[in-house]
This record gives sequence, C-alpha cells and structure tokens, in this order.
Amino acid sequence: MKKALIASTALVLSAGVAAADVTVSGYGRTGIIYYEDNAGLPGNDTQVISRLRMNLDATTSTDAGVDFGGRVRLQWDQNNATRGEQATLNAGKLFVTASGLTVEVGNVDTAFDGAGLLYAEELGSYDRSVGVRRGSFFSYNTGPNPSATYQGLAVRYSIEGLTARLSYVDPDQTGLVADDEELSLSVDYTWNDALELSGAYVTNGAGIDGNDAFFLGARYAVAENARVGLNYLDSDLDAAGRTVWLYGDYTLADGATNFEAYIANNNSDLNETDNAFGIGVNYDLGGARLGASIHRDNAERVTADAGVRFNF
Repeated sequence: MKKALIASTALVLSAGVAAADVTVSGYGRTGIIYYEDNAGLPGNDTQVISRLRMNLDATTSTDAGVDFGGRVRLQWDQNNATRGEQATLNAGKLFVTASGLTVEVGNVDTAFDGAGLLYAEELGSYDRSVGVRRGSFFSYNTGPNPSATYQGLAVRYSIEGLTARLSYVDPDQTGLVADDEELSLSVDYTWNDALELSGAYVTNGAGIDGNDAFFLGARYAVAENARVGLNYLDSDLDAAGRTVWLYGDYTLADGATNFEAYIANNNSDLNETDNAFGIGVNYDLGGARLGASIHRDNAERVTADAGVRFNF
C-alpha cells in the first residue's frame, strides 16, 4: 500500500512537471570601459564593469494550445546605483500567447522600446553607442517599477515577416498621481531576409505630458556578409532633439569576425558638436564573443571598451 501511494504520488508530480516549463536564460559580460575625463565627472577614467542577468520564465499550456506564463528578472550591474551591491529582482509580468498573438500585463515590454531597429547601431560586447538621444519612454524595467501601482498592458502579433506591437502604461492606476498615461506602437517588417523596416510612435513618453517621439529605420543586406542601415528619431523633448544615424556591419570570410560602425547627427542644444561616431569589432568564440569599440561623443570626449559576453 505504501509503495503504491509513493508510486501514485510520483506519477502526479511528474505529470505536473511535464505540463509546466520553467527555464533560466540570460547573459553575462565583463571587461573594461574607458571614458575620457570620466564623462566630466570626478573619478577614474577606466573601470572594470560587469553584468549578470538571469531571466526566470515559467509557462504552462492548455489543452487548446494556449500558453500562459510569467517572467521575473534577477540582475546585477556593477557601479549601478540600485543593482551594484547585489543582484536585484525586478517587477514581474504575466502573459498569454496563442497563434502568434501575445498579451502581457504588468512590467511589460513596451512597443516603442521594442522597435526592431531602435538600437541597431550599438557596438561591441557592451552594446554601446553615443550621440543618439532617444528621449524618455517606458520600457521593461530591470529593477522595481517606478511605483507599486504602475500598470502596463502590451499586445504583440507576429505573422511571417511582420511584427506589430501596441502598449499602454499607466504610471499610477489609482489615479492619485498626475502622471499621464503612455501609449506607443511599433511595426517591424523583414522581406526576404534582406530588407528590414521598422517604425514606432510614442505619446506622453515616460508619463510626461506632450512628450511624443517618432522613429523610422531601415537596414539592407547589400551582401550575405554586409548590411547598411539608416535611422531617424525625432523627439519633442528639447534635450533629445532629432537624430539621424547611418550604420552598418561587415563579417569576414571566416564567419567569426564582425566589424561595425555608425555616425550620428543630433541637433540638441546640449551638444558641443552635433556629430558623434563609433567603430567596433566582435569575434565569435562559439557560445561567447569578444568585443571592443571606440566612440567620440557630442561632448567631443572619447570612450572605449573591451570585454567578453556569453549567453545561456
């Protein structure tokens, strides 16, 4: 009787495990970052900077093929004001997905921040760039939400080469705080694995009344191992201004060495110069990559980095 009870309990538990899926994913990176005159602040120009990110995802599927799930993130960022001393658990999100449609609630991936080419110019193992002032808008929060009553709702639909996103964020759904709700949308389209198009719009970005921004981007594979892109971003925030940037990358015949570069023009009144640029290189180790980049920013300062990054 005791053996039968143990066997039946094991069967129930194994059935539950089979029905659910819990995964851990993320990445780690470490290396050095140099910033001339420490970007105008006191302190050392060169420091070792590291990050460890772990996404904890739990999903389950219904008999009808609908997937329900949730995500929380654990992240440590060296020198970060809130995540520098220890890893921080962020605000969670719940989601449901079926037939290419995904709906998220909570700490959602917002539509504007999710535009496919918005960060396409970033270089090296640290994925950095300078001179592109993107303005203020909500995004998936790596740490806590701005408030306990922060609420986001996002919808994403993908079919073949098309992905459309719509998101709504209320910084305080109790209505006791005067922040405005943010609404954003974006559309990405990829044709024949050669042409990528991306567009996005946000109104009341980051809950700031009248803070609207518009983005358009395109990237084309001029060869199997070379791409070139052109992006445009216009923000109503005076500090952000308008940015136009040209970027591209080229992979050598070995398939492991990739060179990338960009030049950005931004018309913000805060700039010493409107033009900024950078060049970077990555080397694929198979499961990890080495990367380095060097940039000159709108304050005419030089910044550079070198490090290693691995995904898991």
